[in-house]
Amino acid sequence: MDSSALFFTFSAAIIILYFLRCVISQRHRVSSKLPLPPGTMGWPYVGETFQLYSQDPNVFFASKQKRYGSVFKTHALGCPCVMISSPEAAKFVLVTKSHLFKPTFPASKERMLGKQAIFFHQGEYHAKLRKLVLRAFMPESIRDMVPNIESIAQHSLRSWDGTMINTYQEMKTYTFNVALLSIFGKDEVLYREDLKRCYYILEKGYNSMPINLPGTLFHKAMKARKELSQILARILSERRENRSSHNDLLGSFMGDKEELTDEQIADNIIGVIFAARDTTASVMTWILKYLAENPNVLEAVTVSYLY
Repeated sequence: MDSSALFFTFSAAIIILYFLRCVISQRHRVSSKLPLPPGTMGWPYVGETFQLYSQDPNVFFASKQKRYGSVFKTHALGCPCVMISSPEAAKFVLVTKSHLFKPTFPASKERMLGKQAIFFHQGEYHAKLRKLVLRAFMPESIRDMVPNIESIAQHSLRSWDGTMINTYQEMKTYTFNVALLSIFGKDEVLYREDLKRCYYILEKGYNSMPINLPGTLFHKAMKARKELSQILARILSERRENRSSHNDLLGSFMGDKEELTDEQIADNIIGVIFAARDTTASVMTWILKYLAENPNVLEAVTVSYLY
């Protein structure tokens, strides 16, 4: 056997032994702890991430639910986890026994959105940020934005005229445009396209494997995240130079009494967009569905709007 073949054989043996060690150690860790729900953990480190994202995630969850029930274990994005898919289980975690659970996210999510974002924290810091966010969305704060929000809605309606649309996707676009207006006020016009471009790249890589190598979705997302921070830094600098007051969310974060760092402001601006976009778009999609299915309710809403 020549030296190259010997080296290849030796390397392969090392890789196989390392793989077996990972499997054995993982099984030992799992078996040495309290019983877990049924399910599978997949390969070491990657778990079942590829199975989850190589197809429609709904297919993955449906197959798991059919096989293991509404509560099952899996391993995705480098983190072992337990998935729940029933209203009863969700109520148990979020309401009945919420004091037993602490919100956490994979480390890759924190890197992507920013470790200072509101939903990565609890306690005094979380309460402070929550107060600032609510202050920016009080009626007196958004009253002046209503005409601009209405203009965005009218523009969206005109763009849909005579075409077949995906309601949820269109609601995501509409929500994003309103979010930019609510966060940056009239300043958003100056940065809208750059903000959108970076955000969409970031969103596309949000659920990717955290492998920060050139060409990967995660790497592209992290580059977009860095550019978003640079755009926000320019906006902050310009506002400080102009010394003008703003009733938008960014203005709330920049208040002299708040003492938030630029990093904290940037992380929370990006975090608020992520937190609000999908959930708000989902709610609006359901509202449109039920209004279309209930003409009497639609008529009542229309009358109340006109008068």
